[in-house]
Amino acid sequence: MSTTIFTLEIRYEQDVVQTRQQARAIAQALGFDAQDQARLATAVSEIARNAFVYAKGGTVEFWVDDSSPQNFWISIQDRGPGIPNLQAILDGQYTSKTGMGLGIIGTRRLMDRFEISSVPNEGTTVLMRKTLPKRTSKLTFQRLKQIQDELANREPQNPFEEIQRQNQELLRAMEELRKREEQLTQLNRELEDTNRGVVALYAELDEKADSLQKANELKTRFLSNMSHEFRTPLNSVVSLSRILLDRMDGPLTTEQEKQVRFMQKAAEGLLDLVNDLLDISKVEAGKIDVHPSDFKVSDLFATLRGMLRPLLAHNTSVALVFEEPVDIAPLHTDEGKVAQILRNFISNGLKYTEQGEVRLAAVMAGNTVTFSVTDTGIGIAPEDQKRIFDEFIQIESKLQKKVKGTGLGLPLSRKLAELLGGSIWVTSEVGKGSTFFASIPLVYSGAAEVSSTFQPTWQIDPTRRPLLVVEDHDETLFTYEKYFQGSSYQIISARTLNEAKQALTVCQPIAIILDILLEGESSWTFLVETKRNEATRSIPILVITVIDNEKQVMAQGANGFLIKPVDRFFLLNKLNTLVKQGRQQKLLLIDDDQASRYVLKQLLVPNPLEIIEAADGREGIHLAQTENPCCIVLDLTMPEISGMEVLDQLKSNPATSAIPVIVNTSKQLESQEQNFLAQRTVAILYKETLSQEVAIAQLWEALTKAGLVLNI
Repeated sequence: MSTTIFTLEIRYEQDVVQTRQQARAIAQALGFDAQDQARLATAVSEIARNAFVYAKGGTVEFWVDDSSPQNFWISIQDRGPGIPNLQAILDGQYTSKTGMGLGIIGTRRLMDRFEISSVPNEGTTVLMRKTLPKRTSKLTFQRLKQIQDELANREPQNPFEEIQRQNQELLRAMEELRKREEQLTQLNRELEDTNRGVVALYAELDEKADSLQKANELKTRFLSNMSHEFRTPLNSVVSLSRILLDRMDGPLTTEQEKQVRFMQKAAEGLLDLVNDLLDISKVEAGKIDVHPSDFKVSDLFATLRGMLRPLLAHNTSVALVFEEPVDIAPLHTDEGKVAQILRNFISNGLKYTEQGEVRLAAVMAGNTVTFSVTDTGIGIAPEDQKRIFDEFIQIESKLQKKVKGTGLGLPLSRKLAELLGGSIWVTSEVGKGSTFFASIPLVYSGAAEVSSTFQPTWQIDPTRRPLLVVEDHDETLFTYEKYFQGSSYQIISARTLNEAKQALTVCQPIAIILDILLEGESSWTFLVETKRNEATRSIPILVITVIDNEKQVMAQGANGFLIKPVDRFFLLNKLNTLVKQGRQQKLLLIDDDQASRYVLKQLLVPNPLEIIEAADGREGIHLAQTENPCCIVLDLTMPEISGMEVLDQLKSNPATSAIPVIVNTSKQLESQEQNFLAQRTVAILYKETLSQEVAIAQLWEALTKAGLVLNI
């Protein structure tokens, strides 16, 4: 949501001066300091002057959004001839006699965000943003309305006063620059005196860092190799001891049984030590894999309850209590590693608690779940609370001799928590007990960012087709984000029907995915109203819900129906079918290798596609402009004009920029090339695929992401 503060039409030259004055006044009211006020006023007046000089006028709009932190936005639009050499200006390669290029480049440097788009004969739009100062408290709607009223009642200033103010600012800036120049001169003298010593110190530090890195690698390799070598004989000892204790080869005397049990306990203790060492060495070497999955805290607690119940058999005076988790969203992280951390906490609590209880609980704050294990045991002294997270450290106590341990459980737990993006800590009091905490993000950072996934997106990407998703379940929204990542669709998420209606005023979505079972709301009414409304009745609506009521849904006007959970490939194809609605699908193949084009056509035989072929890049660009295909499959290695150049021309031309492109190449791409192509294409395929089945699967998935309908 955003609040418009002021709108100004630029018709005359004095309007440019007024624009500068209003920008300064608004910036002052929003809490910006004098320097930022000057920067904002200068940036706005530069772009406003361009609009007046080159387009004979335009519109300036100032508004503040409701994000955290809040942002001050300025939009300047004109309906002039556009900027034909915009990219050259942004790259700093264009020189203008009037200074337009310098104004745009300078303005971009003054703002936190700067976007400019220009269409020939349709005009230019500049969007600028400056984040509000941190010291400024959140601006409410009432405060913004007050600022709006103050500006409306503000007497216009004399243009000469604005020029005088600019001169004063320049004088202050020049004086400040002079002082900074003197300071820099002094600082350079000091740096010259210490530079030689710093260079020598860096050389020494680099040498020591290399030695430490090699020593750390040797230690990790030694621990890993030693652990692997020890596990086999230790497992053998444990297994043989079990055979003897089970009397499989005859009876044992009482003394023999005692000796064998001593051997078994010693071997099991060593095996625990070896396993912990192996886990730590894997984490340090970066070889441990994270396998994120979706799970509920209640299910995790149920698993731990059954797993740890045997530990209470020898100590009936201690109770293991699991508090029922309340209002905690499902986690998307490595369940096994979270369980391993909590097992270490609980087993330690049971070891060092003679009577009372060990209690496991969980609470959610923001995008993080904090687990806590509280015991009524012997406690930990303040000076030892940091040491217990060091390897092989065990605190001396009256219970230490009674319980076995390696001193590696807590260090391993800390490394696992950090691997998942979290942390662990402890609070304790001697004689009263301890509480160990593990803070774990809801979504593993390697999978996705929760904030970007679950926030409604109102900034429309012109190169993608907006898809309105009306869904209030975080996990399902996260799943849809993953499903449509890299596709031709951009998700516009709405958690409530009110948000969905607001989204329909912002954009015209290509389709709507609707969940019938929204909490506290009836989606049936929204479905019927959308289909009755003249402005929205043509938008396909795909209902996806957990209840099989397809007949009722279709009777109310929906265009499609699926039951949760849905398969990604099937969902994309179903959506493509609704969007295409039987229209002819053209696929353009740009490849100088006739055999490669033939192979691709054979992989697509059963699908209703009109395939157009281009034997080189120039022909491909021409066909893309004249035939307007639904998708382009592009080879990178071609004579005369390469695939990279073809892609650049396609994306820079408004007529072809929105056409999805799939790269199909035999070239081994560098990581920079892969990152560059990933931002501008739907998928990257390689011609040297091992099997036809894999090639078909990859090609069909890429085409589905591009929006084509295939015969599944």
